[in-house]
Amino acid sequence: MTSDDAASEALRRAREMAAAPGFKKRKHRRRPEPGGIPGGPGLGNAGSGARPSDRDPQRLGEVADALMDVRGWREQLEVASVVGRWREIVGDAVADHTTIESFENGTLVLRATSTAWATQVKLLLGQLRTRIAADVGPDLVREIVILGPAGPSWKHGLRSVRGRGPRDTYG
Repeated sequence: MTSDDAASEALRRAREMAAAPGFKKRKHRRRPEPGGIPGGPGLGNAGSGARPSDRDPQRLGEVADALMDVRGWREQLEVASVVGRWREIVGDAVADHTTIESFENGTLVLRATSTAWATQVKLLLGQLRTRIAADVGPDLVREIVILGPAGPSWKHGLRSVRGRGPRDTYG
């Protein structure tokens, strides 16, 4: 049997199966038009035409903004902006003596280098909130927590005695 004979035999069997009772022909469905409007302006099946279309190239900034809104990354980007520009927002003197510990759910936690600087930053909280609100918006930072310097932990091992521990302020 040659390849032409095999092909004609396969075609004959396919035709017999199609003519058999119970065989359903598949209906061809049209693909939905972009934008949901059949035959709408600039949205034909042939793709992009002379009119604006969803398939036209978009500006990168517009696409990035849309992606940040869809994914919910806008607030995280603003938080990163505050952390990255901390020295610019608060000034050199405060930035030299404070670091950002965390920034979650609108709460900014700062760690001061000494108890004196923690007190100083607490006195500057009003001005600090005003500067942050002016730079990134009023709703991003809802609370600012200022912590003093972290002293060494005196709890070692499985068992430790409760109480104040050493009586030094470490700062």
